[in-house]
Amino acid sequence: MEQLYTYLPGILLAYSAFLLGVSSPGPNVLAVISTSMSVSRKAGISLALGVATGSFIWAMLTALGLSALLTTYAAAIAVTKIVGGLYLFWLAYKAFKSAASAHNIEARALDGQTRAPFGYALRGYIIQMTNPKAALTWIAIIALGLQPGAPLWVAAVIVIGTFMLSIVIHVLYAVAFSTPIMVTLYGKASRFIQATLGVFFVFTGFKLLTSRS
Repeated sequence: MEQLYTYLPGILLAYSAFLLGVSSPGPNVLAVISTSMSVSRKAGISLALGVATGSFIWAMLTALGLSALLTTYAAAIAVTKIVGGLYLFWLAYKAFKSAASAHNIEARALDGQTRAPFGYALRGYIIQMTNPKAALTWIAIIALGLQPGAPLWVAAVIVIGTFMLSIVIHVLYAVAFSTPIMVTLYGKASRFIQATLGVFFVFTGFKLLTSRS
C-alpha cells in the first residue's frame, strides 16, 4: 500500500496528460469524428477501437523501452526529461496558437470505399501507428508517470489504464459525433479547451524538467 501512495501521483499525472491530450483534435480524433458523421456510428466505433489498440501498442513499447533504458543508462533519465519536457512546451505553444485562432474542427471523410467493421478498425490502427507525433507524446506521458527505479507494475498500470481510457474516450467521440450538431458545439468550446490544454502542458512540462527523481 505504501508503494501505491508513492507512485500514485505520477500515475494520475500520466492519466491526466493522456486525457487532455486526447481532447485535442489530432488525426486520430478527426478520423473517428469524420467516419461517424460521413459513414455511420458503427463504423466510427470500429475505427475508434482500432485507434485505441494503436495507443496501447505505442504505450506498451514506450513503457518497456523507457524502463529498460532508465535501468541501463543513468544519463538517459536527464535526456528523457529534456525531450519530454520540451515536447510538452511545444504542445502548449500549439494549443495556445489554436486557441487564438477562430476556426472550427474540420471533419472530412476518409478516402476509399466503405469497409467492413474490421476494415475500419484496421484503418484506425494504421492511422495511430503511423502518427509521427505519437512516439514523442508517449515519451512525455510515460516519463511523467514512470519514476526511475519504479517497479514493473507501475508501467503496467499506466499502459492498461491509458488503454481503457483510450477506448472510452474514442468510442464516446464516435457516438457523440454521429450527429453533425456535436461538431458545432465542440467548435464553440474549442478555444477554451485548447487554452486549458496549453496551461496544463506548460505545468507538466515545467514539472518534468525540474523534477529531481
